[in-house]
Amino acid sequence: MRERIVKLGTIDLDLVETTPIVFKGKLYRFEYVRPGYSGNADGVSFFRFVERDSGKASASFARDYHLGNVMVEGDTLYVTGTNKWDGDRVDLFVSDDMENWQSQVALELPGYGLFNTSLCRADEKYVLMFEVGRPPEVAGVRFTALFAVSDDLKKWNVLPQECCYAKDRYTAPHCLRFLDGYFYNFYLEAVSGGYEQYVVRSRDLIQWESSPLNPVLRACDNDRIIANPSLTAEQKERIRTAVNINNSDIDFCEYNGTLVINYSWGNQHGVEHLAEARFDGTLKEFLTGWFPEV
Repeated sequence: MRERIVKLGTIDLDLVETTPIVFKGKLYRFEYVRPGYSGNADGVSFFRFVERDSGKASASFARDYHLGNVMVEGDTLYVTGTNKWDGDRVDLFVSDDMENWQSQVALELPGYGLFNTSLCRADEKYVLMFEVGRPPEVAGVRFTALFAVSDDLKKWNVLPQECCYAKDRYTAPHCLRFLDGYFYNFYLEAVSGGYEQYVVRSRDLIQWESSPLNPVLRACDNDRIIANPSLTAEQKERIRTAVNINNSDIDFCEYNGTLVINYSWGNQHGVEHLAEARFDGTLKEFLTGWFPEV
C-alpha cells in the first residue's frame, strides 16, 4: 500500500495541520496558520482555505484558535479547533460560503490539555476524535485519542475512557474516518530514531486492529522534492538540508477518483514542512487496503 502513495513534494514551510477538501466542486486546502508562519503578518494564529488550482486564500477566521480540522457535509463546512494550544475547549465553526461563520462550544473539559481534532460522520451520528495530553490519569503517555458523539453537531457526549487509543505509548492521533462499520485512526507512532504515520481500525473504539502494512508514511528524500515553484532559494535550501525524522499529520480527500494527501515532515520539534502526495485510487480502496483479507 505504501508503495502506491506517490510523494509529490514540499509545497510550503511551517504549515503542519492542513486538510484537503472538495467544496462545491473545487479542491481546497484548509490551513491552520501558526503565529510564526512567514505569511502571517500579525503573529496570531488563524484558519483559512486555499484554493489548490489558483492559490487564492479565503478570508481568515477563528483568530487565536489552534489545531483546526474540517469536515464537509453537502454544502456546509464544519471546522473544529481548540481555544488555545493545550487548551480545555473545542469549538465548532459552521459556514456554507467560507465567509460567514457561526461558532459554538462543542467540548469544554476543565483540566484537560486538548490538541488535534478530527470529525467524521458515522452512520446516523457524528464522532469527534480529540487528542489529549493531560491529565496523566486520562492521557497516560502523551498523546491519546478520546472520542465524543453527537446526533446533531450541537450537543456532544464524551464517550467512556475505555474508548481511546492508546495510553501505553506515544500515539498522537490526527485523522479519523468511518467506512462500512469501521473507524480508521491515522496517528503518529514514535519509532526508533523518529516518527511514522500508522493506521489502526476499530468497530467500537475500544478494541483496535493495527494494519499489518504499517507504516502508512515514513520519512524519505522524496519529501524534499520541490512541488511549489514559488518557493525562494532560501526556502529551497532549508528543504534540502533540514533534518527529516518525521512524517505526520496526514489528512486526505478523494478528488476525481484520486486521493489527495497532505502531510508534514521535518524534525517534529518546530522545523516542519508541508508536503503533498497522491494515491491512485478511491478513498474506500485506501482505507480497506491497509487491512487485506487473510
